[in-house]
Amino acid sequence: MVSALVFSAFAFTAACNRTGDAQPADSSAASLASDSNAASTTSLSLPVAAAPARDGDLVLSVTTTGQVRSDGEATLKAEVAGTISQVLIRPGDRVRRGQSLVVLDSRPFDIAVREAQAAIAESEVRYIDAIAPESLVTKQAPTEERRRNAIARAGLPSARARLERARFDLERATIVAPFDGVVDRLNVAAGERVAAGEAVTTVVNLGDLRIEASVLEHDLPLIKVGGEAMITSAAAPDRPVYGRVAAVLPMVDTTTRAGRAFIRLPPNGILRPGMYTDVRLEATRLSNRRLVPARAIIERDGRPLVFVVKDARAQWVYIQPGRTNGIDTEVLPDSSTGIIPVAPGDEVIVEGHLTLTHDAPVRVLDVSGEAKASKARGARRPASAARP
Repeated sequence: MVSALVFSAFAFTAACNRTGDAQPADSSAASLASDSNAASTTSLSLPVAAAPARDGDLVLSVTTTGQVRSDGEATLKAEVAGTISQVLIRPGDRVRRGQSLVVLDSRPFDIAVREAQAAIAESEVRYIDAIAPESLVTKQAPTEERRRNAIARAGLPSARARLERARFDLERATIVAPFDGVVDRLNVAAGERVAAGEAVTTVVNLGDLRIEASVLEHDLPLIKVGGEAMITSAAAPDRPVYGRVAAVLPMVDTTTRAGRAFIRLPPNGILRPGMYTDVRLEATRLSNRRLVPARAIIERDGRPLVFVVKDARAQWVYIQPGRTNGIDTEVLPDSSTGIIPVAPGDEVIVEGHLTLTHDAPVRVLDVSGEAKASKARGARRPASAARP
């Protein structure tokens, strides 16, 4: 009898243990099934790129071309003839205003200064010889007119002028930078003989750039001084530079029927004098508009729409587009309700939406090509992994 009771208790305990173990097994299976379904849903989701709708100013523009120039571009020439003794720069060197660049042999200029000083001394002696005897005889100081005549006869004014010229030539024997800039060209070498007026070097100021943009005559009234300009170049097509319209010149070319607009640029390290650029000039600014990227708008059955991402699904929203500048397009209020169907911050799809259907599952990729939803799940995974 006791044996039977012991056996029954043992069987009951084993059954309870098996029942207790079954619940975690079922929970693990459910978790695995959930992860499997999530992975399946992610694999079926289409990768897209999106950008937020926003409120802002819509800038309508005129597109044209222009050439970069520098207001500080100087070809420095030898102002006196001489032999080059020192070349202190190389092409590409940055120089400061007043910095010595090329030095001529100073010995001929030093000699000219000493000769002029000697000529002044001789003229002063002749002047004294001219007025001293008469003053000793008359015991009176010479009149002012007498002094002027004696100075002129002694050649003192011309001697002083020659000394000033000699000192000026000595100063010009050193060629200095007229402004801060970069050496673009060097045409001489040490020991070379240069004549007055011969080009020595070229210095360019890269911090004082402008663009001369050609504007067709029918677009000229739209361009205003102070308007924004966006400049792109072949050197950096994905790095636009922004400037301001400084002037709209009055003359129109009779052949091309185009005028010119001057655009001032900040120092940027991208544009260089001589480059040709694409220029987008501000023509009209429409303030406080609801904007979406122009490439987000497509048509279905002749009606314009955008895809808005909501709960990882692409939902199309019919819109009434307004004016566009090719980059942004304004969204107008619905004609019946007066409500703009797209809200600021809504993610509208700009890539991968041409073949989408309404309510299709999507995953939005960031600039690195990685899904934002995957990043979010990855951030939560350590917490779930820590569960017992």
